[in-house]
Amino acid sequence: MLFTLPKKLRKRLKKVLVVLTALYIMIASALYFLQEKLMFLPTTLEQNYQYQFDQPFEELFFKTEEDAIINALHFKTENPKGVILYFHGNAGDLSRWGIITEYFVERSYDVLVMDYRTYGKSSGKLSEEAFYNDAQYCYDYLLKDYSENEITLYGRSLGTGIASYLASENTPKQLILETPYYSIEDVAKHRFPIFPVKQLLKYRFPSYQYLKKANCPITIIHGTEDNVVPYSSAKKLSELNIDNLDFITVENGDHNNLIEFKDYHSAIDKVLN
Repeated sequence: MLFTLPKKLRKRLKKVLVVLTALYIMIASALYFLQEKLMFLPTTLEQNYQYQFDQPFEELFFKTEEDAIINALHFKTENPKGVILYFHGNAGDLSRWGIITEYFVERSYDVLVMDYRTYGKSSGKLSEEAFYNDAQYCYDYLLKDYSENEITLYGRSLGTGIASYLASENTPKQLILETPYYSIEDVAKHRFPIFPVKQLLKYRFPSYQYLKKANCPITIIHGTEDNVVPYSSAKKLSELNIDNLDFITVENGDHNNLIEFKDYHSAIDKVLN
């Protein structure tokens, strides 16, 4: 004998189902139409803003497309061991990331770091292709003064997908990835498991595909307590059966504090020396 719910309760459950369905559709729509606001967290700077750093630098403006201008900083040191092309995370601008990259200048490396479109003083329409094109422009700029075997690609968080792409299209000395992801889709699935993120995402950044094509040594550094890019997402990169990949685990490290750990400094000193 089948159990039948009372009519009044059936109506209430139906209303609840309608509300939950509407809420699901609203959130899914927001993930699709507002994903750039959710994924990217730029801060902007006035065009006349004056950068101040402890290390000598040159401010650059690259007109990478008709309607796009990329602001970059080129730090230079005497007798450099090479140059690092640095791709920063998804929050802030060069006033912050310039300070962070001085860490490498102190280790006798020149550094070129750019602000993505809509970040800092940079302008232009965002797209995944635009990230890659602007990055390649910076790489080509360095080739005017450096050979490829002097260029180290460094990606942090969001920037790891961009750096991985460049490594697949060029032949740099090496690739260093700090807190990387398997792909943006992989991270999105972790955060929004009940939504069809594959169909909703406009940005892919499939690092796992690019690393398979990279023709240089790869070093990955990731903390076990990362609550932004799960450690498991980065760990999957180490399972790609890539011979020249070294995966460094920082126990108890989170997304923004790896520099506080000895294992991070040891890894950096090893690959840069």
